Amino acid sequence: MKTNQKKAWLFLAPTLIFVTVFSVWPILRAFTMSFQSGPLINMEWTGFSNYQYIFSDPEFWRAIRNTLIYSVFAVPISLAISIMLAWFIFSKVKHSSFFETTFFMPYVTSTIAIGIVFRYIFNGEYGLLNYLLKAVHLPAPNWIDDPSMSLITIIIFGIWTSLAFDIVILMGALRNIDPNYYVLADMYGASEQEKFWRITIPQLVLTLAFLLTMNIIGAFKIYTSVYALFNGQAGIGNSATTAVFYIYNKFQMVGKPGVAMAATVVLFLIILLTTFLQRKMMKKIGRY
Repeated sequence: MKTNQKKAWLFLAPTLIFVTVFSVWPILRAFTMSFQSGPLINMEWTGFSNYQYIFSDPEFWRAIRNTLIYSVFAVPISLAISIMLAWFIFSKVKHSSFFETTFFMPYVTSTIAIGIVFRYIFNGEYGLLNYLLKAVHLPAPNWIDDPSMSLITIIIFGIWTSLAFDIVILMGALRNIDPNYYVLADMYGASEQEKFWRITIPQLVLTLAFLLTMNIIGAFKIYTSVYALFNGQAGIGNSATTAVFYIYNKFQMVGKPGVAMAATVVLFLIILLTTFLQRKMMKKIGRY
């Protein structure tokens, strides 16, 4: 038994070392740096000054507010659309594997590359989206250069980019539902709507909990979309700034790594609390 344990630890050693060096150590280092100030190569201990700075910084609260708004709107809307599309493809479309591949393509494509394409689609003067809106006589706002539209633009882009992963996972979960449930439902004359709400959704609770957790974490870490859509900026007047973009700006552009790490710790705690509450909620829903 002891020999097997030694061999097991030996096989696990490379993974444990990798996780420690690239996951655990950065977290501990970030926490330590949040109590230090000065240049990165010569930081000095300054206590809670960095936390006092970010909590009194209006830009930090704007970043947190934008991140929360993005999460509240983008995550549930994207998940709802994904469920409807996955159910439609699964139940109505033949050769669904083709559509799965089509939907999954954005997930394996660089967000920066997709963001550059969408920057032209959202262009206020010659963008495809405004061309279509004008064609049906609807208002055509300036999606990129209007500060009031910046967050809406990010939310739309975030919903689109989230669909790929969600749909593929949901399609796999739908295939694992026992078809006998639907056979019995047809025998008792259940409608499509009743089958969807009474059979499909309850069978997808665990999958939905997983996707909700992943999407919430991803929403709180949004950065690449902002960078790509607004050409390396956070919109006009930082109207589209998010928590991670704030961290990037303080660390890379302003040169305040201690402030950036303090914001990182706060964001980590927010994600941890939100994920914990979400999982508790999904467990209660799963009992019913």
